[in-house]
Amino acid sequence: MLDCISVGRMAVKLEIDKLDVAQKEGRAPWTDVVHEFKDCVWYNDGYPVTEGHSLIVPREATQQNLLRCFDLALKIGNDNVQQGIITGYNIGINMGASAGQTCMYPHVHLIPRKDGDTEDPVGGVRNVIPGKGNYKK
Repeated sequence: MLDCISVGRMAVKLEIDKLDVAQKEGRAPWTDVVHEFKDCVWYNDGYPVTEGHSLIVPREATQQNLLRCFDLALKIGNDNVQQGIITGYNIGINMGASAGQTCMYPHVHLIPRKDGDTEDPVGGVRNVIPGKGNYKK
């Protein structure tokens, strides 16, 4: 199990069960399945910040599966850049309520970006703290 989620195997299983129920009731942070893999599932984000914002969710919360989620996010992002669909992308994970996590189960965000989608992209993910994004000013 991942040390960072600080729960035992049974607690994680219960959390997954809750997420399944939440998804059926329309309350999960992810929506339609884009693709299912052996060890994770790729979903559309229910609250996208850009067109194509998606989440890659491990089937079981293990370090190996979470690393696989990051590998897939990189592959999908790079493929989309090479195909000219997007010009860049952000990959991120929120761990803990203070980091903005609302679904307490690990999942990786893949946020497609296009030139001009924000006035000043300098700093990228640093912009999660207002006023701290552009380190060049």
